[in-house]
Amino acid sequence: MTTSQSPKPPSPRTRVRRLHEKAAYDAATIAAILDAMPLAHVGHLVGGAPVVTPTLQWRIGARVFWHGSAASRMMKAAAGAQVCLTVTCVDGMVLARSGLEHSVNYRSVMVFGEAEAVTGAEAKEAALKAMMEQLFPGRWAALRPMTAQELKATAILSLPLTEASAKIAAGPPTDPPEDVGWPVWAGELPMATAVLPPVAAPDLAPDLADPPPYLSAFRWGERR
Repeated sequence: MTTSQSPKPPSPRTRVRRLHEKAAYDAATIAAILDAMPLAHVGHLVGGAPVVTPTLQWRIGARVFWHGSAASRMMKAAAGAQVCLTVTCVDGMVLARSGLEHSVNYRSVMVFGEAEAVTGAEAKEAALKAMMEQLFPGRWAALRPMTAQELKATAILSLPLTEASAKIAAGPPTDPPEDVGWPVWAGELPMATAVLPPVAAPDLAPDLADPPPYLSAFRWGERR
């Protein structure tokens, strides 16, 4: 993936200040990173104290969504408040000739804005269906339909991608010339999140023992 290059960030708080040459602000780069990694962390204030919550996120067009219990104090505190959602894919460790120059190869996105609640049973169900279909295409139709109580107990928040930026680090170590001759191994240690073979539930009916085809296509953290 290339770092793109929209010459200007969408807002002052999205501007990458450190290592700004690694920044990307275009919608395609941001969407690709969000789509590659469902795990996000949402930072917000709860009772005046900072809290960062891990959660699953999914993208529908130019918005990013996440969900939780309607009783969650985090979800209640985030609704209508300013939040920061971050997503990161770790692609490798970079080993240089000095400790200072060691680094990480990664793709990350930060999204800022006011979290908006998704309301109404139809809209909530559509958002949850989109999440399921992005992860496991075709599974939603086979599931037991959600009940009205389940939808009521689920809170869904979203952010527009109008204030978002990406930062991408890739490639070998960048040792200064005076360090290149130092007698120690230097290079990249690529990393990937592996998806292991499915393990059936112990109470699964024998005629359902074979994993559905969409599980073989599931990917986590891969470049798209």
